[in-house]
Amino acid sequence: MVDLMDRLGLFGAAIAVGLDNLFPPIPSEIVLPMAGFAASMGTFSLAGALFATTAGSVIGACLLYWLGRMFGRERTAWVFVHTPLLKLSDLEMTERWFAKHGTKAVFFGRMVPIFRSLISLPAGVERMRFWLFFVLTTIGSLIWNSIFVVAGYSLGEQWHRIEPYADWFQRLVILAVLVVVCWFVVVRVREIYRNRRDRPA
Repeated sequence: MVDLMDRLGLFGAAIAVGLDNLFPPIPSEIVLPMAGFAASMGTFSLAGALFATTAGSVIGACLLYWLGRMFGRERTAWVFVHTPLLKLSDLEMTERWFAKHGTKAVFFGRMVPIFRSLISLPAGVERMRFWLFFVLTTIGSLIWNSIFVVAGYSLGEQWHRIEPYADWFQRLVILAVLVVVCWFVVVRVREIYRNRRDRPA
């Protein structure tokens, strides 16, 4: 993801953040500060980083919204049941939250891990007005992204102090991403194995 930003600039930053919507284990809390850090180093501007990361978040969310709207509840649930590492309970929990909080769920859901990725599906399934979904998603994403992008930008301004530790810092970021993704995969695989073991013959 960091390499994407180096090679593709703002487009790479948008892709990196957009993937967080489509693959929940990718932690935007790590990717976003790297976008701010890249901005501080002159790869692109801070305003550009905020625009690109928010655009990536919104495009990814809208993709899931329209999938939920076109598929409907039953087919969306079928996809969750038959896709490795996804659980129907994730969708059901997000649906309950959406049913209880409605528009607030879409807005604040942009700031909650896992829910951030899934909240778009019930919004589409329930045919929430698209313009309202788009506005709430954009504002929520901009607020969330700004916190981490500006933090990464501020860190980059201290580059002269942290340069001796840059290689160590990069390795730490990569390790953190790997740990989060591996933890997600291991937990899901164990649950699948346990369910199959407990299933009556």
